[in-house]
This record gives sequence, C-alpha cells and structure tokens, in this order.
Amino acid sequence: MIQSRRLSAVIVLLVSILGASAPAANADATFRAFLDGLWPDAKAQGVSRATFDRELANLQPDLKLPDLELPGRPQHTDKGQAEFTRPPSEYIKRDYIMNLAGQGRALAAKYDVALGKIEQEFGVDRYSVLAIWGRETAFGQHKLPHDAVTVLATLACYGRRKEMFRNELVMALKMIEVGVPRARMKSSWAGALGLTQFMPSEYFVHTHDMDGDGKVDIFNSVPDALASAARQLHGKGWVRGQTWGYEVRVPPTADCALEGPTQARPLSEWAKLGFTRAAGRKWSGEQLAQEAYLMMPAGGYGPAFLVLENYKVIRRYNTSDLYAVFVGHLADRIAGGGDFETAWGKPAPQKTATIQEIQTRLKTAGYEVEKIDGKVGSNTRKIIGSYQRTAKIKVDCWPTDDVLSHLRQTASR
Repeated sequence: MIQSRRLSAVIVLLVSILGASAPAANADATFRAFLDGLWPDAKAQGVSRATFDRELANLQPDLKLPDLELPGRPQHTDKGQAEFTRPPSEYIKRDYIMNLAGQGRALAAKYDVALGKIEQEFGVDRYSVLAIWGRETAFGQHKLPHDAVTVLATLACYGRRKEMFRNELVMALKMIEVGVPRARMKSSWAGALGLTQFMPSEYFVHTHDMDGDGKVDIFNSVPDALASAARQLHGKGWVRGQTWGYEVRVPPTADCALEGPTQARPLSEWAKLGFTRAAGRKWSGEQLAQEAYLMMPAGGYGPAFLVLENYKVIRRYNTSDLYAVFVGHLADRIAGGGDFETAWGKPAPQKTATIQEIQTRLKTAGYEVEKIDGKVGSNTRKIIGSYQRTAKIKVDCWPTDDVLSHLRQTASR
C-alpha cells in the first residue's frame, strides 16, 4: 500500500513537471523564432551580425511584464502604466509634487547655464524640462529595474503592440551598435531609457549634445538629457512662451461632458459659457484668443482645466492626461506657483475589464468610441458623460459599476 502511494505520488509529480514544461518549451520556441526572424530588419538599420548574435543569443523573455497577450492570462489586466491604474489623487500627490518642486528649484539654480541655452535654442521653458525629468525618474533618483533589450523583445513577441515594440527593439540594437553599452540600457517596463525616458526610436531623432563633449549621454549627463527632452518637445510642436493650461471653475450650467479636444474653442468662448480661472485670476486679452479644450482627468471628482497646445505636446511625450497634468503642474510649482484650488476626490477604481465593457456597450449604442482599450481617456470620459446626460442619471464622466449596470439594464430591455 505504501509503495503504491509512493508510486502514485511520483506519477503525479512527473505529470505536473511535464505539463508545466510543455508550454514553456512552446514559449521558448516561439520567442526564438521571433528573434531569428528579426535579422533582416536589424541588418537594414546597420546592425552587424556580430552585435545581433551577441545580444540576442541567450535572451529569455520576461513573462512577468504587463501588457502581454499570453494563453491563460487575461488579455487586459489592471497592471501597467500608473497613469491608467492608480487613482488621480494618488498619481498627483500634493506632498510628492511639493518635494519634487523643491528639488526642481535647486536643480534650476545648479543647471542655470545649460537651461538658459536650452530655452534659447529650443524654446522650451526650463520649468517644463525639469518637470519631465522629475516625473520620469525623480531627478535620477529612481533606478530603472529592467534590461531594455529583454523588455522590448518580450513586448515585441508577446505584447499587445507588437509592431511598435519590434521597431523599438531594432533601434535598441542599433544603439548598442553605435556604442551605447548594454549594461547602461536599464529601462522601465516599456523600454524607456535614460534620465528623461527616451524610447530607442526617439534616441536617433531628438537627442542632443549640450555639454559639448562630442557625444550624447542621456544616462549620466544632465545637460544632454534635459536638452534631448527639450528637443523632443520642440519637435512635437512646443509653442514658445505659452503655458500648458489653466485650472478653471466649471459653471453650474456646464459639466464634464464638454471635455475633450473635439470640443476645443477660444478661451473667450469658454469665458462666455461661464468658465473662469481658479483663485480669481484673470485672462489677458492675448490669452483669451488662445484655443483650449476642457480637461477633467478625474471626471467630476477633481480639478478642471482648460488646456492649450503645449498640453497636447506633453501628451505626445507620454500619452496620458494625468501625466500631462502632473508635468504641467510640477512645472508651475517649480516656477513658484501654488496648489490646485479644487482638491482631488476619490472616484471609483479604474478597472480595466469594467472600462472595456463600458466602451464596448457605448460603441454598440452608437457613441463614437475611439478605441476599446480599457483605459480612461478624455474621449471615454466625454461619452460616459453624454450617456449619463441622455439617461438622466448622475453626470460624473467616470466608468463606475453603476454606469455599467445601467448600460446592461438598458440593453436587456
């Protein structure tokens, strides 16, 4: 009897081992085939065979990364970018902003000469450049945990945005080819590199040697990293001398359903609708001519902003409303500005599956949903607000369980 039990235990163990190894072997084969098929693209970008083989020969995927599409794993999870997973009140923390602002002012003095050159050459104010650095790596204090090549290869093979990351992987190999040491290429989970977080493709377009040593170093040279960030903002359409936006008071006759770039209009028209600047500030005649759109990144649970072109430029650096508000507000604080007039509330958690179903149901109902991605952007908030208006329920422009329940009930009638 005892021997029989032992034999059964051994059989169970062997089955579990073999069962576990089969998917792993399949994954390894898929990953290896993907890497081997990358050679023509790498060769076309000037990557040598020696570099290609050396850097990819023993590479293993990191299947713990978010945003992967793997058998047995939910396609959409609540892990990933903090901008799309954490509550706005936690992402834009007052104490953290104040701490970064104090550091930013000290760094503005330390790098005054380089920042002056950056402003003159690229037209991007020093406060915004410093705010990018502060947001991305806490002024270099945040040590990036991942190997960029591993991250990019994993996302290119198994990620949701395969083609984008395939190109980024090739560009990362090209960086190594031109002399960037692999050991220096530590990255975020999405493969962004350096003090101000450059994707490899941006490295070959926007980096800039500001310290004058004849080479670009976005990893250790603060002047180079800041100038490169400014050059990228400039390349994405930065408007010299313009701020990012203004905190505003929303009149009782309006709500968050007016949000989004498709409803942009001159500030003078927003003023006619009853929108005023926070803290009793006034717009100048020149400012009233600027085109802006309403941005309420927490829906009805936080500050409201009328944002300008430079807000959109910051979003092109990192496509997130909360990111752009963080950077814009931190820039204001470094420059000596104050806190928001309206506090951040506590909306319902951003649940990927809930948001995705809301987007799907709203699209089915005829609303102009840009994409079903499980993320809360201005378009999603706007159409939720429009639906709430039509349904005559509370308008807060937020993807709550109540909104989803109402949509389900409506569809079942």
